[in-house]
Amino acid sequence: MGHLSNDEFFAKLVQLFDSRKGKDHGSIVLTQKRLSYDQPTSESSDETALPDLHPPHPIPILIRATNAKGKEDRKAKEKVKLSTVVDPDALPAFFERYAEVCKLGMVSLKPRDRSKRKGKAKKKSKAAATAA
Repeated sequence: MGHLSNDEFFAKLVQLFDSRKGKDHGSIVLTQKRLSYDQPTSESSDETALPDLHPPHPIPILIRATNAKGKEDRKAKEKVKLSTVVDPDALPAFFERYAEVCKLGMVSLKPRDRSKRKGKAKKKSKAAATAA
């Protein structure tokens, strides 16, 4: 599967968030990294121990989103994988829209139940207070 255009990526990301808000709730994994596989690399020297920290020109960013389904779900074609490449000059506008879509989508996600963790923390703090 190839990379989607930025507009297609946002449309499918909204669909992914909407699909997770019903009874089939679950995780959505969002990742981003530099897309440097086709970038020329310069030789390292004494002055530049890590030459890829200072590339000669800006590097595009790869953005990925998935519904975090496991191996069995991949076989059943239920896993959704989305990816797009963002050029450096389009990053500010992209991240504004990306943040907006993610905020709206995360409102509809079910929060984790952390009551067990809070209960254990209270017990530990009470035990520490009585022991001291």
